[in-house]
Amino acid sequence: MINHQKIYGLIGLATKAGKITAGSEATAEAIEKKIVKLILIAKDASQRTKKLFEEKCKMNNIPIYEVTSIEEMSKAIGKPNKAVVGIKEKGFAQAIKKIIIGG
Repeated sequence: MINHQKIYGLIGLATKAGKITAGSEATAEAIEKKIVKLILIAKDASQRTKKLFEEKCKMNNIPIYEVTSIEEMSKAIGKPNKAVVGIKEKGFAQAIKKIIIGG
């Protein structure tokens, strides 16, 4: 089982360190500039948003994971209504990925 509290904590730390992108437009732009290492998308994001980011991540070889809800993700980063978060720093990305895949 995924420990969402640990993920929220790491997302919060990454946010304070300025190592995230939040929201669809900013994250899509960051993917194209190749500055994100991991994408987190809310389970309740629209199908269109999920499909768009799955394709972008596949083309750019960036891991993408569906986690939690828009509400919880927004709370973790302190910004309202964000369905997509990009992690820009390798260390944070690896730590979050490790929690998600259970390694």
